[in-house]
Amino acid sequence: MANFGELVLVLGDLHIPHRASAIPEKFKRMLVPNKMQHVIATGNLGSKENFDGLRDLAPHVHVVAGDMEFAGPQSAAFPETTVCTVGEFRIGVIHGHQITPWGDHMALGAMRRRLGCDILISGHTHKNEVVEQEGFYHINPGSITGSFSATNPGATPSFVLLAVQGSKVVCYVYELVNGEVDVSKTEFTKTSAEDGGVLLR
Repeated sequence: MANFGELVLVLGDLHIPHRASAIPEKFKRMLVPNKMQHVIATGNLGSKENFDGLRDLAPHVHVVAGDMEFAGPQSAAFPETTVCTVGEFRIGVIHGHQITPWGDHMALGAMRRRLGCDILISGHTHKNEVVEQEGFYHINPGSITGSFSATNPGATPSFVLLAVQGSKVVCYVYELVNGEVDVSKTEFTKTSAEDGGVLLR
């Protein structure tokens, strides 16, 4: 696995047990402890047990507060936003309910600039996306359980895995479609600072 660089699991909107019973079994088998260095979660985990499960997967876990977070001292400590550094990338994380209209990439771009990050990760819409915006990237892992939302009642279960090697990222999107795991891939590179630090596909 070392050839992949640093591996970052990106997921969110579990809503277990309120809107979903569990992470799909085919996804669960892929989430092996200590294979990834980071877990990034966009919130709405559903319970302390789900949070503890994420902490078992990787040494570095970054969670932001969702708009329907479970109650307790752990979730009370979740920030509204966070920024972590992996390789040469500053990765900003928000839940996404702060953005209006929800999922709007112009508004997400304003948040990305405010956080000063190269990649902005958000959730809330329960729809996965990997979008280039103004030379930077916005990533939404969707809902790993496929739980419904107000705008996406038939959400497709999905999550994202980032393989970061210095200035390069390979972004894998995993979807559960008709009971089978489908994978798509996007690659991008961070340019030098004098070029503005933009990312090129």
